[in-house]
Amino acid sequence: MPLKERLQGDLKDAMRQGDKQRRDTLRLVLSSLHNAEIEVRGELDEDAVLGVLTKEAKQRRESIEEFRKGGREEKAAEEEAELEVISGYLPEALSREEVLATAKEVIQESGASSMKDIGKVMPALMQRLQGRADGREASEVVRELLSG
Repeated sequence: MPLKERLQGDLKDAMRQGDKQRRDTLRLVLSSLHNAEIEVRGELDEDAVLGVLTKEAKQRRESIEEFRKGGREEKAAEEEAELEVISGYLPEALSREEVLATAKEVIQESGASSMKDIGKVMPALMQRLQGRADGREASEVVRELLSG
């Protein structure tokens, strides 16, 4: 079943069960998907849907961090609950070792040898990881490999 259909079906289930948190989060995600479809003037493929979900998850992580810095623990808890719902639709995250191995492959294939080549490595790496790893972590790994 396509991911978008699964999200819509789960929204209906959440509404039937009275699960307010899940319902509201799925509505926000589906709204983001709808906006992305308007932007591209057509249906999104699975990769694009996954990209929107990844973006939403990243947004929640950043919000949690900022709310905690500001001492707004109740808002951070709300964002964590939303992140938990969204994470259920994302593929299993890769370990740092798996990201490291993939980064080594991409660096070898692209012929990158210094930090100047990070612009060649990161787009190819992020395409391979496709939402299964955080961009910040991938960037750290690439920087370690290219500088060391």
